[in-house]
Amino acid sequence: MNNVIDFQPVYPRHDLMIEIGKVQMAIEHLAARTEQERQQLAPRLESHMHRLRNALSQLAA
Repeated sequence: MNNVIDFQPVYPRHDLMIEIGKVQMAIEHLAARTEQERQQLAPRLESHMHRLRNALSQLAA
């Protein structure tokens, strides 16, 4: 007996939307950081947001 369990997300659109919300909140909270932290974190957050939105746009409707 060979049971194969698929661990792929059942709701990828929902998962991406949640992750986008988390990144948006992180971007909003950058104002509480030092200028140096903002300069380091902002590009990474924006890049991550771009990848998430790209992945969301690639999903079948």
